[in-house]
Amino acid sequence: MNEQPLIVLGIPAIGLLLALLCLFLSLRAGRCQRLVSDLPTSKTTGVFIGLVELKGMAEAEQPLASYLAGQRCVHYQWQVNEHWSRTVTETYTDNDGKTQTRSRTESGWTTVAQGGEQIPFYLQDDCGVIRLQPEKAQIEPVTAFDQTCGRLDALYYAKGPVGVVADSDHRRQFIEKTIPLHAPLYVVGHARERDDMVAAEVAYEPKAEMFLISTRSEEQVRRGLSWQFWLIGLFAIAVAVGGFLIRDAKLNRVIQQHVATYVAVGSLVLGLWLLGWILMAYNSLVNLRQRVRSAWANVDVQLKRRADLIPNLVAAVQGYRDYEQTLQTELAQLRNQLRVTPPGEPGPDPQTVTTTLGAVIEHYPELKADTNFMNLQRNLVDTEQRIALARGYFNDIATFYNTRLQVIPDRFIAGLGVMKRQTLMSAEGFERAPVEVKFAT
Repeated sequence: MNEQPLIVLGIPAIGLLLALLCLFLSLRAGRCQRLVSDLPTSKTTGVFIGLVELKGMAEAEQPLASYLAGQRCVHYQWQVNEHWSRTVTETYTDNDGKTQTRSRTESGWTTVAQGGEQIPFYLQDDCGVIRLQPEKAQIEPVTAFDQTCGRLDALYYAKGPVGVVADSDHRRQFIEKTIPLHAPLYVVGHARERDDMVAAEVAYEPKAEMFLISTRSEEQVRRGLSWQFWLIGLFAIAVAVGGFLIRDAKLNRVIQQHVATYVAVGSLVLGLWLLGWILMAYNSLVNLRQRVRSAWANVDVQLKRRADLIPNLVAAVQGYRDYEQTLQTELAQLRNQLRVTPPGEPGPDPQTVTTTLGAVIEHYPELKADTNFMNLQRNLVDTEQRIALARGYFNDIATFYNTRLQVIPDRFIAGLGVMKRQTLMSAEGFERAPVEVKFAT
């Protein structure tokens, strides 16, 4: 057996390996699609540690200016491609065994310059802002600049290199993609505590399933992942069957006589795809159940925060109030004593009283109770808002989970793990032991 048939016989194996790779990519897209569908959208002020989904506008205190378009942005990536073409003469052997020559034209684009920049920025929604660290994120920007020109155009050398590639046609394509300032964004990523202050930020986490910053909407992202799942999966079946078809065609076999083989190969790949989907769907249900439990734990954390924080704030405000009430009483007594003791009459020396009064005022230049009352009010509002957001997030993700347990085919897969419906929080049983804010008279 010569070398060429050996190579031909290896084509089916190559096709099967490519099919397995495509199945992996298809199932990964399906897992991400389910994740996007299952994650409820959080508000920036209600972000808890872990995987979150956010929507808002890109904002920055000191935005970038993109290289080509000069657009205010938080991220940009640009490149310059140069077109080339050449005629190639090659030698080949025809069917009669004679040596022949022929010419063909090759052409293409070569990247001759590229660059970009990005900065940490904020995502703003109707509740507040949260910082995003875009490093290592999958970024889906918009095209801000796309222009092709010749060397007589000023742009050709103004934004491109002086040198040219071999066989250049002296045509250059300038492309730039950005995340513009104030652009609406869809974000899925891992939230963590910031290093510089007590606040959350979204950043890369190796164990997180996704870190996506996209200018597309949630629906567009979900639809794109769904198309990837189906198209790559079907392509895997086609590649596997195609490997056997190419082998039989190269060996001059009758295709009709091997239809059963093609059907068997296609069925095998389809069965692997189905098995992989079942495993992927089951694991996604397990992860969703864990996120439901995590959301419930976040509610407990917020209730514990309220129970610990509010009494301490109340005690601090009450202490300031009592101190200032005592101070006001002492000042009033001093003023009254000054008024009822005329000069030359028995009683405190007016000069001594004035000095004492001045010392007290200088030592306590301003009263603090009003500020502390306002701080308490802000913390009360913020705390109750945090609890409401945690409660809403739990109900949202629990609803996604309960829906998964009811729809077909997920309800049959959920039966493998004996997964049960999660009860939602009701208004009656939620509050537990409320913290009473009551000041003594």
